[in-house]
Amino acid sequence: MRPATVLPIPVRPVKSLHQSPYLYFTRADWARLRADTPMTLTEQDLIHLKGINVNLSLEEVEEVFLPLSRLLNFYVSAQQRLYRETQGFLGHPEARVPYIIGMAGSVAVGKSTTARILQALLSRWPNHPKVELVTTDGYLYPNRILEERGLMRRKGFPESFDLRRLIRFLSDVKAGRTGLDTPVYSHHVYDIVRDQTVRVDAPDIVIVEGLNVLQAGQAPQGGRHSTFVSDFFDLTVYVHAETPVIRQWYVNRFMTFRERAKQDPTSYFYRFRDLNDDEARDHASWIWREINEVNLVENILPTRWRARLILDKGPDHRVRSVALRKI
Repeated sequence: MRPATVLPIPVRPVKSLHQSPYLYFTRADWARLRADTPMTLTEQDLIHLKGINVNLSLEEVEEVFLPLSRLLNFYVSAQQRLYRETQGFLGHPEARVPYIIGMAGSVAVGKSTTARILQALLSRWPNHPKVELVTTDGYLYPNRILEERGLMRRKGFPESFDLRRLIRFLSDVKAGRTGLDTPVYSHHVYDIVRDQTVRVDAPDIVIVEGLNVLQAGQAPQGGRHSTFVSDFFDLTVYVHAETPVIRQWYVNRFMTFRERAKQDPTSYFYRFRDLNDDEARDHASWIWREINEVNLVENILPTRWRARLILDKGPDHRVRSVALRKI
């Protein structure tokens, strides 16, 4: 694993780096890999799929996400064929095992939007129509527990998650168990929603999106370093942008949440309603500097090179290059 100070992904394909474990593609070269994959989303779909302050166009879907969905369809189809042939070889049926995609990246980098777009596109392929999206935010400890443990300023760090529960869920998914429930986190109230779950029942694909899902050095509390969240993934994606760029996206998102919450006392961001714009930006910058950037540098960015595929985004949120680990 490379350190956090590695150079950014090249914006031109590097074909001479034979020793690199990755193949690099410019946006234009990657877009050609779409071939004849049909566009199955509309502008109206994008309105519901894109995140706060994320610029997303049909062109982005056509040039970046359609080729990616085509590649992922190859991978999933190959696993399904292997499953059927293995069943025949063993001579007895087993529970179907979903294909699990892990997606990592910083706060505010746009990984949630990326996950929703992939979910929508992958569910339109005929051989794997049931695609579930699980966010690891649901496995954060409730705020009351974080406060008891003095971890509110470490929210989003590995120790703020109930890793045992998350690993148990992923183990059940990989065992082919049905009728699983996953907890719900609300960004509106900034906490776990008590007594609310989402049912995950016999999916073809599960996309698991979160900050630290690619880590291999953090064991569940009190446990040994034997099983990690990343052990359950069939394919991993990292959404990358330069740190100063993500910082600006985070501040912009904070300002948008604050503006929307001014007349909504139920929102977590209602507490910032009396700050003027300069004060609000300063506070958002402080949160980024003291919490989110520390987590990014210490825990998230170092896992970038563990991903099978890396999407490198520019300041306009457009993916400018793609790195794909060689098979």
